[in-house]
Amino acid sequence: MKITKLISLCFGVIANIRFYPPIQRFINKQYIRIFKIDLSEFYPLASYKSLNELFTRGLRQNREFNIDDNIFISPVDGKVMQTGDVSNGRALQIKGFSYSVDRLVGERVSSNLSYANLYLSPSNYHRYHAPCDMYVESITHFKGALLPVHTKSLYKNKNLFVVNERVVLKARDSFGGILYFVAVGALNVGGIYFYIEPRIQYKSNCYKRCFTYKEPLFIKKGEEIGMFKMGSTIVLFASDVEILKSDCDIKFGFDLFKRKDF
Repeated sequence: MKITKLISLCFGVIANIRFYPPIQRFINKQYIRIFKIDLSEFYPLASYKSLNELFTRGLRQNREFNIDDNIFISPVDGKVMQTGDVSNGRALQIKGFSYSVDRLVGERVSSNLSYANLYLSPSNYHRYHAPCDMYVESITHFKGALLPVHTKSLYKNKNLFVVNERVVLKARDSFGGILYFVAVGALNVGGIYFYIEPRIQYKSNCYKRCFTYKEPLFIKKGEEIGMFKMGSTIVLFASDVEILKSDCDIKFGFDLFKRKDF
């Protein structure tokens, strides 16, 4: 685990270097070619002065999405790796490998939660957005390992999401339903950022830091709320919802859950 932390630290340093412009354009061009990145929704190649700027690229304009309060949209571009209902306090990181949801989020969860694991590859857009109108009650940062989160690693490493570094947003939706938004770190992730809580320190020495709010922090559906520096995983838990997408590629703004009474 220490090796993966060191690798991620070194990669993060290199990715932040701003090379001489012609060299940087060459590096960026090779990265785009290797990972088959489509820049049609983003700023052109010459706009990115480091690899991290390319990784964390922003959309040129907002995407349209379903504004119905009963629909939860995907917060990211990525792949839906696993979906289901929490059973006996457990969820699947991948078929055949379950983990404790209580341990993941740091508290006992209710029995009516559904979930989706959304994997972001190196080619994906790395910013994340609110899946619904969110009233954030607390944010908890857990220190941990930085193991890879691709398919092979999910089969190899038990309890991977619980072992890895992560940030957990606990929130309510417009109907008072519970929502957990979990950003899981991974190999070569240089940071997990949430704009509403600048006190989160990715390189903090504390194992666990929790920030609670007397008045919940409101985030509007579709609003950009943070970013990964490199790819990783978002695990989304919501109460009293049906799952609309499973085992497929997905983009931010696609319908992901709908309320059961809708």
